[in-house]
Parts: sequence; structure tokens; C-alpha cells
Amino acid sequence: MAIVQAPPAAAPAHPRPASRDTAIDFVRALCVLGVVLLHAIMVGVTVSEGGPLFENASDGTAWIAPLSWLLQVMPLFFVIGGFSGSIAYRRLHERGGSAVDFVAGRVHRLLRPAMYVVAAVALALAALTVAGVPAELIATAGFRYGQPLWFLGVFLLCQALLPWLVSAHRRAPLRAIGALALAAVVVDVVRAATGVEGLGFLNLGFVWLTLQQLGFFLADGSIDALSRKVRGTAGLGALLVLAVTFLAGVYSPDLIANINPPTTALLLVGVAHTSLLSLHRARIERFSRRPLVAGFTGFVTRRAMTIYLWHMPMLLLMAGTTAVFSLTAGISLPALDSAEWWAGRPLWLAVALALTALAALAFSRFETQSPPVATASTHRLVLGTLSGLIGIVLLLVLGTSVATAVIAIALIAGALRLASLSAHVPVRGGTLGLL
Repeated sequence: MAIVQAPPAAAPAHPRPASRDTAIDFVRALCVLGVVLLHAIMVGVTVSEGGPLFENASDGTAWIAPLSWLLQVMPLFFVIGGFSGSIAYRRLHERGGSAVDFVAGRVHRLLRPAMYVVAAVALALAALTVAGVPAELIATAGFRYGQPLWFLGVFLLCQALLPWLVSAHRRAPLRAIGALALAAVVVDVVRAATGVEGLGFLNLGFVWLTLQQLGFFLADGSIDALSRKVRGTAGLGALLVLAVTFLAGVYSPDLIANINPPTTALLLVGVAHTSLLSLHRARIERFSRRPLVAGFTGFVTRRAMTIYLWHMPMLLLMAGTTAVFSLTAGISLPALDSAEWWAGRPLWLAVALALTALAALAFSRFETQSPPVATASTHRLVLGTLSGLIGIVLLLVLGTSVATAVIAIALIAGALRLASLSAHVPVRGGTLGLL
């Protein structure tokens, strides 16, 4: 983790204005909305003679593949993360900050809201246990909650490595992104040749780091400097290659299936997304300044991580409430993917968005409050980052239970303590453009 000692980034070749980029903020807000909608539509609740069943409503369906082309926004998420992170790092350096200060700020912005939501989930699981809910259902709820946390862990890793990777981009941009992309391809090839599926999880690093690196090119103006023909050809070429891999059976046309573990198909999606964003950025900028659009963007931008962390607990609350209502009222629930089930999806999605928004309003202060002022050393920061990562991985690998949640909270609290910010850098909550 000597990465945090990397020299600061040079100013972009085509620097952006000091104000926030409203087009990028709007697209990021749409990505957050897309994630919530995708997870909400995948939640399936039915009740049988044996009790309630919580399933993935998209399993074995024909609609998930085309829907994934619309709502698989994670590649763009990481491109924008690279864009925002590199600019935030440069601005922090201009104010006298260092790589240590940047990573410490990221650790606090990402892990502080996570600690509170994990604590809330632990209390909820404990209450369900006391209430006599079957252990199997509690374990299912804990598993479902923990699934989206992969993003928190991977994004934390990417942001911790960002100062070093920005430095590598400054020295040799094509070589840096090429090495990461090649590593991702090699992982896929070896995985396919050996049949060892576990090897694919190495791309939790290589795929997402490559996409973050692509965001650096967007931030320094390199992509916008290309002709519209070149950018359009790159995007169309990525889509054509992607289609060939689908037809050849290399990758699944379901882009959700390509995320666990990540495949290099997501790199092609990221190139296509970035091409579209670059080509239409001026139009998006103008649209993003409309009052209603700006209001939506501002709400989400200030609460992006809180929304991400709380949307799954809200969905689980909805699923549990639906099952209890069905059992107590004696009303049967429609079969998953039936016409009746689809008829109820608009209301389901609306309630999911409303509850998530309310949770974001209630808990966003943990994301935006100023970090404590102390002295952070590189050694402490490395230990803190690793402590936070271990806590997240624990919930992912072992599942979220009261015991694992308590351990994770302790590890995250330790991470926050170790990654306290340097007193000489004025870092205010929300000013660094988290995602």
C-alpha cells in the first residue's frame, strides 16, 4: 500500500472550471437511481405452505438480459469515480494536501456511513431473532443485504490506489491503462482455460481499476480532444466486439451475469458508455441545469453513498412487510414474473424510491459531516484501509449476521480511527466529489 506516497497529480491538460461538473453529477445521479431500480425489480417475495420465500425475481427470465443493457451502470460508475477522484486529488494538492490526506478523506466518506448502516442491520437481525423468526429467513436477509457491499469494498480499494494510479497515468497514460486491461483479459483467459471460476474474482481489482483509469482520460481532456468520429467509432466498435463475444458464447448477453465475477465484457461496456457521455456531454450539461433536474442531482450527489448503503435494507423491509401482510391477511401473492406481479411493479418501485430517499435524508449526515481532525501517517492509513476492507470482506464472505456485523463494525471503527485526517488540510464534507 505504498501507493499513498505517490507524487501528486499534474493539472489536467484541459482543466475544467473550478465549479462542479453538473453533467457528470447528473449522470452519476442517474447511475445511483439505476442501481436502486435494478435491485428493487429483482426482489421477489412469495408465500408457500412452508412460509415466505425471498428470491431473485430475475432468475431464469428472458427480460433480465435486455434490462441489464439499460441498468448495468457500474462500468460508468467507476469511470465517473476516476474522473471525480482525479480532479478532487488535484484540487486537494493545490490547497496544500497530500495523497495521505486524499485517501484518509475517502476512507471517512465511504466507511463512516457504512458503520451506521451495518449497526442498524445488526440490531434488526437481533430483533428478528428475539421475535422468533426462523434462522433460515434471517440468514437469507443477511445474505441479501451483504451482496451489494462488494461495491463499497472495491470502490474503497480503487480510491486508495488512486494517487499512485494518477501518477502512473501522468507518466505513461496508455501503458498504465493497457497493463490493467491486459491483466483483466489474462484473468478471463486463464479462468476459461482452467475452469477455475474463483480466478475470476481477481478481476474485482483489474476490471474496475481499468475503468477508473479510463476516467482519468475523461478528466484530463484527452477523450474530449479526440474528434467526434474517433469517439463514435470507439463506442460503436466496443459494442460490436461485445456482440461478437455474446454470439460466440464467450460472455453472457446478461450484463448482470458478467459482474459476479467481473469480466472484460464490462470494459467494453465502459468504453461504450464513456463514448456516449463524451459525445453528448454538452447537451447533458444544458439539461442538467434545469431546476428540477438540478434539484434531483443535488439531492443524490450529497447522499450518493448513503443511498447506496440504505437501499437494500429498505428493500428487505418491504419484502418482509409484504410477507407478513400476506400471512396475516390470508392474501396470496402473485407468482413471480406473472402479469399480476408486473402490474404491481410500478407501485413497488415507487415505494422503494420513496423509502430510500427518506433513509437518505435521515442518515446522510454521517456521510457529509466533517472528519475528525488529527494526524494521519502513511503507516496508520495503510492499516486503517486494510481494516476497513477486511470488515467488508467479512460480511461478504461469511454473510451478515449479528456476530459478523459486530466484528465488522469494530474493524470499520478502527479504520476510521487510524485514518484520521491531517490537521493542515481543510477538507469539508461533500467537497471532494466522492463517486
